[in-house]
Amino acid sequence: MRVTKLTIAALAAAVAGLSLTACQNEDIAADPKPATSAPAANGDAGQEQGQEQGQQDGTVAGTGTNEDGKTATCRTDELDVTATDATIDGDTDGTVAVTFTNGGGRDCALSGYAGVDLKTSAGSLSAERTGEESPSVVLKDGEKVSFAVVYPVNDSGGSGVRITGLVVTPPDETKSVTLDWPGAGSLPVTDGSGTPVKVGPIGSAGQGG
Repeated sequence: MRVTKLTIAALAAAVAGLSLTACQNEDIAADPKPATSAPAANGDAGQEQGQEQGQQDGTVAGTGTNEDGKTATCRTDELDVTATDATIDGDTDGTVAVTFTNGGGRDCALSGYAGVDLKTSAGSLSAERTGEESPSVVLKDGEKVSFAVVYPVNDSGGSGVRITGLVVTPPDETKSVTLDWPGAGSLPVTDGSGTPVKVGPIGSAGQGG
């Protein structure tokens, strides 16, 4: 009888253990853990999204705008610089119009005064600014803007000071362009108290398309 009781007790314990395991398996199946996303995949997606957002919010290449959204300054190498005689009959002074044409393939801005120096038989002569205000001018590719260089006409009957060339430096630039002088061949001799040549601001000689 003792052996029989022990056998029955062992079977009962085994059955109880199987029942407990089955219940645990059912709980796991009913409440599975969510799958974990791969960190590398999420990182790549976030980076791509950030790049796309940056392209939408940033400056488009070739527009000529800088990081602040303002139009970048025209550089000397982007400009075609020419000079023509613009003297009007009857004027007491001579006028030369200097024109900047944007050939850089992008929008660019000019404002203020260009640097102007006359090459003469007596040395270099720097033009003096007229003091007029100059609004900023935005040039699209192919557009142009001009300014005036005003000088006294030599009517003294003498040879005066011979002009041999014109040196122009665009605003906010250090690189210059040397041009042939298209105006009268000489300036009157002065007493050396100051330059007789004046330069107007960008746009002072009109703007063409």
